[in-house]
Amino acid sequence: MNLSPRRPIFNRRPENNIYRMFLWTILIVGGLWVFYGVNRGEIQKFGLPTATPTRSALSYTDQGDANFTAGNIDAAISAYGKALQVDPNNASVWAKLAQIQTYSSSLKTTSEDRRVVLTDALNSIDKAKALAADDSTVAAIRAFVLDWNASTEVSGDRAPALLTEAEQEAVRALQLDNTNILALAYYAEILIDEQNLTQAAQNITQALEKGQDLMDVHRVYAYLLETQGNYSQAIAEYDKAIAIAPNLTFLYMRGGVNYRTLAFNSTIEDQRLALYTKSLEYFAKAAAINAQLEVKDPAPYISISRTYSQLGEFYAAGRNLQKALEFSPDNPEVYGQLGIVFQRSRNFEGAIPALECAIKGCTADKSCDARGGCDTAAGEKGVEVKGMELSQSSVVYYYSYVSNLAALSRPKSNRCPEARQVMAEIRAGGFDSDPIVSQILQENENICKLVDSGLTVPTSTISPENYTPTPLPGAKYGTPTPLSP
Repeated sequence: MNLSPRRPIFNRRPENNIYRMFLWTILIVGGLWVFYGVNRGEIQKFGLPTATPTRSALSYTDQGDANFTAGNIDAAISAYGKALQVDPNNASVWAKLAQIQTYSSSLKTTSEDRRVVLTDALNSIDKAKALAADDSTVAAIRAFVLDWNASTEVSGDRAPALLTEAEQEAVRALQLDNTNILALAYYAEILIDEQNLTQAAQNITQALEKGQDLMDVHRVYAYLLETQGNYSQAIAEYDKAIAIAPNLTFLYMRGGVNYRTLAFNSTIEDQRLALYTKSLEYFAKAAAINAQLEVKDPAPYISISRTYSQLGEFYAAGRNLQKALEFSPDNPEVYGQLGIVFQRSRNFEGAIPALECAIKGCTADKSCDARGGCDTAAGEKGVEVKGMELSQSSVVYYYSYVSNLAALSRPKSNRCPEARQVMAEIRAGGFDSDPIVSQILQENENICKLVDSGLTVPTSTISPENYTPTPLPGAKYGTPTPLSP
């Protein structure tokens, strides 16, 4: 009989399965693709960190706007710089950066620092113009930047040339868009600096009709009013600008300066004290905003010091300058101001090292002595200070140094040889053509002649009020000290 083959019970016979072969082929090909992909860098190895997404330029500009609104101008500049690293061809971002850089110059305490930041602003706006030559806002901001650059030039032909170019840019901005309110305001500011106050008033009046919500419109109108001597009205306009931008410290600084000027001009003692108090409140507000933002800006403390100095409170004036030096320990102008405060309080011994740091520079150790000592327990250290070159803005520190050397000269301790060397520098620079400077030099020469003859001149005969610093030129929005009466 025929029997069917026995079925395997424990072992299957090998057999080919086309589906299985197809699956193995796919796996092998896939494996080879992954292997070569990893080698070529097309596929990242497992476990590597994922790439961090690149921030957009818009997110950086939003951060810059937020910082500017908060009053942190340096942080705003940094954020806009990062935006331009992502999008270097964005004309509006270059223009905004230039505008903020220009504002930041008002917070600088030396002419050189102002010049540096304004040069950066001019470079930024020139890049914006190269990208968008026919943009009205770019042209308006360029006019603004050129105008403030002109304010730092105290001699030569560059300042008039910059002002002329600024006016041309403002006119072009209005030709491109005659409804550009910012261009009207900046044009008015340029006209003020050109002493064309009538036309400036016409332009800012037009800007005020539709620009009540713009900080710059009120700022420029305030500038026009204080130029005309209308300090109370100027303060009202600065207050309106502050209401729009409540964290911009340079607006408080201008309000404080106008209150201080009103106080200086007042002949009513109670009124003078009240006005000086308001001035201090505005400067203190600027300092408080900086403290909240952890911005180490010496400018408010310098202004507070000048106000106390006018009040005759020299101890408070000196303490605020020492606070300013904590933030800016290598700033020779602050040492110069401190020296003058010491001088006006008849601390001639303390004035000499401070003024020497200002005009000659000093080592780290001597800078501590000039400041009245460094608090090493609080981590304060002396720094090397580079002296100021003789110029229109620094000559006050040079002749003040001479005055203190002469005041302390005695027949057996004669400091007049050094005083005469500095006087020779001042004369060689032609600064004795100023009648006040010439008179001061002559008075000190007379003192030195008496000392040379063996006589001692009492320091009580020396009037420190004669040596109060004149307003510093080139600081359009600085805080000048009026001459003492």
